[in-house]
Amino acid sequence: MTRFYDSDAVEEAFTQFLNDGKYRKTPERYAILRKALEMDSHFEVDSLHLALERDGYHVSRATVYNTVELLENAGILRKNVFGQNTSTFEVARSNHIHMVCRECGKIKEIENSHIAAEVMGLNADGFSPASFAITVYGICRECKDAGK
Repeated sequence: MTRFYDSDAVEEAFTQFLNDGKYRKTPERYAILRKALEMDSHFEVDSLHLALERDGYHVSRATVYNTVELLENAGILRKNVFGQNTSTFEVARSNHIHMVCRECGKIKEIENSHIAAEVMGLNADGFSPASFAITVYGICRECKDAGK
């Protein structure tokens, strides 16, 4: 899997966030951060908790939920809700498009430099975009071929 970030830099940014907010720097929080960075694509908090348990790292589900919220507030994770009322998370990176199949729920991410230039060039009422993630809903090729 391609990584879009430097995990050491992400960990340093999280440490700075914790310091700035006067949050405790616990081994559990860093274990959750590292495991979140290892997750493939989008994940639910419960699947992150299970992945930690499978690796033999026992931490409460509440601690995972609270830490994911901190990671989101720190700008390290991005929360997505793709129509099924279930929150998923991904490592926050800018300027990509989610293509979500309304039939099977599969999510494909793409980058498009033309769309990126258009969106980043928006200047509505003095607003200056910093990053974006766009969600497009439709039907994937597999579902279309299957006649769904």
